Amino acid sequence: MDGRQFPSQDISEPRWYGYSIGKWEDDTTFVVQTVGLDARTWIDNVGRPHSGDLRVEERFHRVSHDILELTLTIIDPTMYTKPWNALSKFPLRLQPADFDLREMLCSPSEQAEFDKQVSRPAIADSKKK
Repeated sequence: MDGRQFPSQDISEPRWYGYSIGKWEDDTTFVVQTVGLDARTWIDNVGRPHSGDLRVEERFHRVSHDILELTLTIIDPTMYTKPWNALSKFPLRLQPADFDLREMLCSPSEQAEFDKQVSRPAIADSKKK
């Protein structure tokens, strides 16, 4: 949202969540575009695969006082014959004044296992290139 653009088209370091830039399209629509996602990730919880060419567009639109609409567009010409969309509508509700968002932290043992299975192999692969 600070005006930065994507890294160069030749993204040498794909990231688990990719590179995202966002901007307000109008007073009620925020658009986020993401590229450079690690090809080992899935598009969804079902396990749909994607290539390194995946581009994702998320459009958050405030439909009314109580409804937020999210339109997700998946664009990956290497894996899919055409872009496809998913649409969700979420109710918006004020939380009570004493509501608190909890921190989500991985335990040290989970971090160690992640490093063993994902981080270290990824670093080793990148050094081979």
